[in-house]
Amino acid sequence: MHSNLLPIRTAINPRELGGLTGFNNHKLQMHRLLRTGDLSKMSPEDTQFLKNYGIVKIIDLRSKSESISHPDPQIDGVQNISLPLSSEEGTLGGESNLTQEAKSYNENPHAAFKMMCDHYRDHVIAAHDQETVRQVLKILSETDEGAVIFHCTEGKDRTGFVALFVLYILGVDLELIRQDYLASNEILTEYRAVRDKKFQEAGKSLTFRANMRILSSASDSLFDTILLTIEKEYGDLETYLRDVLNVTPELENKLRELYLKK
Repeated sequence: MHSNLLPIRTAINPRELGGLTGFNNHKLQMHRLLRTGDLSKMSPEDTQFLKNYGIVKIIDLRSKSESISHPDPQIDGVQNISLPLSSEEGTLGGESNLTQEAKSYNENPHAAFKMMCDHYRDHVIAAHDQETVRQVLKILSETDEGAVIFHCTEGKDRTGFVALFVLYILGVDLELIRQDYLASNEILTEYRAVRDKKFQEAGKSLTFRANMRILSSASDSLFDTILLTIEKEYGDLETYLRDVLNVTPELENKLRELYLKK
């Protein structure tokens, strides 16, 4: 799948979702929905690019501690909204997480994968995470014009989770949503390589490094964990949207009206 990467170099995994095919073959509008990773290290040039691109809101899905330690840029005319997807502090693979999980990461090459599966299941069933998705949808429904960024640290897991529901409501085929999720793998290749080299130079074991690669990779199995958890706990995706995320026909129509080309 071709990813519509934004031409900025100081943010991780920056993508435009416009151009994907949605309901009744209507394309998603450009300059409306963006997904990215960490924005805290953006250069003045890249910040200006986003301002010129039409950004009006930045939704930060990271934890409070991440947002405080690596704050989003403050851009004139842009609203910054903190909506942590998880009630837990930190990020998968963050410094505190690595300390807590160091023993298992050095002994079991599959430890990170199991933890990721657990986190993806939690995103589906945790009341806090469900409310975050509801709030994101509400914000999108109240944004009549301009571009909205939603992001986490690598723009992969928490961002991908939210993107699944946003794109599905807009009528994007589930396989296309999967491919958009998996596109992070190619985009983050250099990022993973640099990260791995640092771990190697620090004397970390191959087992540890294998776990770190898992933490920075998208996976069919993780995407399927979302779908399988929804099927097991709620029946199907439509039921989850209606009964858990409170996606009414009115909200669905509103979002399609706002974000799909006429």
